[in-house]
Amino acid sequence: MIRWVLAAAFLIFAATPLAFADIRDVYTIRDIEVDQQAATVIEAREAAMASARSAAARALINKITLASDRNAAGGIPIDGALAARMTAAVDVQEETAGAGRYRGKLAVVLNPQIVRAHLDSLKVPYLDAQAPLALMVPVTSNAASADLWRQAFGERNNGALVPYVTAVGNFYTAYSAWPEISAEAVPVNARRALIADLQGREGAWRVVVSSVTAVGNEPVGATPPVATLADAAKAVSTLLGESWKEASIVRDGSRTSVEASVRYTSLAEWNTLRGALARSPLVSDFRTKAVAREGALVSFAYAGDENRLRSDLVQRGVSIGREDGRLTLRSAVSTTGIQ
Repeated sequence: MIRWVLAAAFLIFAATPLAFADIRDVYTIRDIEVDQQAATVIEAREAAMASARSAAARALINKITLASDRNAAGGIPIDGALAARMTAAVDVQEETAGAGRYRGKLAVVLNPQIVRAHLDSLKVPYLDAQAPLALMVPVTSNAASADLWRQAFGERNNGALVPYVTAVGNFYTAYSAWPEISAEAVPVNARRALIADLQGREGAWRVVVSSVTAVGNEPVGATPPVATLADAAKAVSTLLGESWKEASIVRDGSRTSVEASVRYTSLAEWNTLRGALARSPLVSDFRTKAVAREGALVSFAYAGDENRLRSDLVQRGVSIGREDGRLTLRSAVSTTGIQ
């Protein structure tokens, strides 16, 4: 793979904290098809790179913002100069060049600092933190389509706002619950599952999506009808991304500061609970104040109300309750008997 790197591209991510790998995935737009012709191959390649940068910048903005917010701002136009400033590097995935023509498939890495600054200047809310990893469970009552439906999702989708690993088991149904799914979910580090129930027929597929955690099954929504299974899988990813943004975008600076007890049974469980809090887009200023063998005292601030925080954390395998009036966090996964 050839990488065309802009100045200081490596430095952009070097100082990024724990979630840097996740952010880099979000800010990488892959599989951009280009086909440019010019007087020379060099000119055609330069035109293709410029086209890919603009396409990637538009795709990223659409990925991390809601259409309603973009419309409220009067749109977010992307010209060539802005796309170039936003771009950190361009990867060549495939290419064919000759006779003044350049064709290929490119991946563009964008600069989070510049993208965020541009959106902040326009006062457009955004969310570039990924949802917790999920096990994608494609199901259908149409036995002839079952294998093809699972294949439509691929093995995983690292760069999406809602990343998943696709289930291998084909014995699940639209009503499968966490105790049934957890044996496959937990080993791949997924603390929740997403059931994608395919309905309809060729040319008019729709998908009903539900979220499965240790506390139960909840509906996410349904996709509009689409023509192919590949389009249906893409529609599921779009639905999940939009739902995640609507639930997690923070629109004001108001926060609730709390102290909480964290209960755990092992160091690994403590690290999982601590990581879940640190990665939540609703949580800030997380600090560990005291640690003992079976519990810790932490403090943090969160956006929104307690129910919103509870909904976010349960997707990360964390349950919230109260003991003696204090917020208490535990692993929702370990209570099912799965470690």
